[in-house]
Amino acid sequence: MKIPELLVPAGNLEKLKMAIHCGADAVYLSGKHYGLRTYAGNFTLSEMEEAMMFARSEQVKVYVTLNIIARNSDMNDLPDYLSSLSDLAVDGLIVSDPGIIAHARQIVPHIPIHVSTQLSTSNWSSASFWQQQGITRVNLARELSLEEIAFIKQKVSLELEIFIHGSLCISHSGRCLLSTYLAHRDSNRGACAHPCRWKYALMEENRPGVYFPISEDEHGSYIFNAKDLCLIAYLPEIIATGVDALKIEGRMKGINYVGGVTRIYRHALDCYRKNPEKYHYQQQWMEELKKLSHRDYTTGFALDAPSGESYNYATSEYIRTHTLVGVVREISPFRNERSSPDAGKQVKIQVRNKIVSGDEIEFITKELKSYHMKLGEFTNGKGEMLRVAQPGQEILLRTDLPVNANDLIRKKRL
Repeated sequence: MKIPELLVPAGNLEKLKMAIHCGADAVYLSGKHYGLRTYAGNFTLSEMEEAMMFARSEQVKVYVTLNIIARNSDMNDLPDYLSSLSDLAVDGLIVSDPGIIAHARQIVPHIPIHVSTQLSTSNWSSASFWQQQGITRVNLARELSLEEIAFIKQKVSLELEIFIHGSLCISHSGRCLLSTYLAHRDSNRGACAHPCRWKYALMEENRPGVYFPISEDEHGSYIFNAKDLCLIAYLPEIIATGVDALKIEGRMKGINYVGGVTRIYRHALDCYRKNPEKYHYQQQWMEELKKLSHRDYTTGFALDAPSGESYNYATSEYIRTHTLVGVVREISPFRNERSSPDAGKQVKIQVRNKIVSGDEIEFITKELKSYHMKLGEFTNGKGEMLRVAQPGQEILLRTDLPVNANDLIRKKRL
């Protein structure tokens, strides 16, 4: 049985490299236009060229999103942009607008087209239609069960892709108008303000300014607030559907999320590949996913129709038990005037959040191993001793732990 492609978000070049380091088979990203995540950072064409070169060196595919619901004005620069993506030899285009699809088929017919979840493909006949249009892959609507997905796979020969982890939207396949009406930011053009996470209360028409809580919670109610999708416990059932790609949501998330989620699913998929008969779900995987910033987890529509348990009506706040404090950038032998040949390693760390001498820190490796240490003495690049390091600084410390470049460093939140 084939193992589906693990498809990981890449909001910028650093996240792309972290996704690949932690085991992505493919990444998806956006240029500065036509993508649905305007505030993700995204890539200039020159940055995309660097991303392509790095991904090719690691044998990882790169798909570019052009998944806005396009207006007339968007068509003006589209031919030139498509030609630029062709010059870069991207591996696929993720599209949700039939007009963009038509342009792509005419201008860059050699680039595979993937239909975005925004097109809400939720039955085999729709999937068959896209197959007849020459579409290579369909990202199915999130509103499908595994049983429905398996049935669609039996009916078509094009590739199928599903989301397995990340934020959920309360509108069908993400096609929401709340942000447009409430914040004048069009979610269908990449500028969602996430009003589904806002706090709401009830006001009676003849009593302006008098607010009644929708639930018994005196703080109000988060009536649209979906939990985060997490299907780590159901990989054998997902693989059995025959889907070709498993997609992680999160181009707006940081490297801790991208690296942390990727390494868990990579490890689980590799365990299944090595021995499907003896594969078993490891509780450690969920424990690690819960250490990343997240809302409460749900299985969404995968197993059954969502119930009230799939939403969090009390708060929209993220659960954060740990904080990313740094990234390992370089490893070198420890050297000073008193050092011996076995003096250990010197680790250069780029600090992301404040750390203080005496902190208990944890190095996280892509192999799903972690190493704890109490932070002792460390220096800056000039060799000056420090007790505190702030975000943006680079520090050097000595350790005997088996850490490597690109390992993440975290500590427990107080």
